[in-house]
Amino acid sequence: MNEFELIQNYFNWPLSDSSIELGAGDDAAIFNLDSGYQLVTSTDTLSEGVHFFKDDSPEDIAYKSLAVNLSDIAAMGATAKYFTLAITLPILDEIWLEQFSESLKETSEKYHVSLIGGDTTRGPLNITITMMGVVEKSKAIKRSGARNGDNIYVSGEIGDAALCLKKINEGQKPHKAELIKLNRPIPRLELGSALKGLASSCIDISDGLKQDLSHIIKASEVGAMIDIKDIPLSQSMIEHIKENDDWSLPLCGGDDYELCFTAPENFNSEIINIAEFCKIKITKIGVISDSKELEIKGYDGQGESYQHF
Repeated sequence: MNEFELIQNYFNWPLSDSSIELGAGDDAAIFNLDSGYQLVTSTDTLSEGVHFFKDDSPEDIAYKSLAVNLSDIAAMGATAKYFTLAITLPILDEIWLEQFSESLKETSEKYHVSLIGGDTTRGPLNITITMMGVVEKSKAIKRSGARNGDNIYVSGEIGDAALCLKKINEGQKPHKAELIKLNRPIPRLELGSALKGLASSCIDISDGLKQDLSHIIKASEVGAMIDIKDIPLSQSMIEHIKENDDWSLPLCGGDDYELCFTAPENFNSEIINIAEFCKIKITKIGVISDSKELEIKGYDGQGESYQHF
């Protein structure tokens, strides 16, 4: 099987999006944007041994590869539309490819996104996805809009993916719910879209709450104060902290892919309504200040967020 047969067999399923004029199979894809919209793009690479384990299932790898890119689009308040896939394979394992491609197809259909092209090559297992979305002109939620007095919110619960990874690395068996958080994160697309016009800034929590919130305050040229007692935690994380007095996982652990966002106080009731509509827990964890620093009440500063280099 050569490269072109591989693409045809595993990554060239029929697409239903009428805005795609030309998808996979040519030198480049062609798609049409409606007037008054902007294109939003994001790229993430997942590498074996860094972002997933060698024995992780191809179904989970495919799902997570797509989900983490969808999460970036969600943080911008955009609607995800198209993606490209660049996959590097150590060997041509048709069983693995079948399982990977079927999961990728199912996930793309679940979130209404279309695969429009990409590349394949030989080497250590790496999956790179470039996700494209659309958003009304000037409506994207950026990191740079937080203002003094804004509330700081997070969706979901924080830290379970990091707890799962810690247990695996220490030879313990994680709970099923923790494995789902690590391998099958939910991109908060509906929430991100609902926050347009309300959130002053937003970021998805991929490298740890502490680090990702710091990106907001740096881009917005503000400060922030949060309290550890307000961070939403699962029962597993509560028990871990009681036993180990270890706040580094919810504050510095990555792979949550929840949204951290800011909004003026007068939008609090609207945000409560959005939480109910989206069926997502949204928790206020602090406020934006003018200090230019991040203050974490109740935290001794031990632990660092994930660094790529």
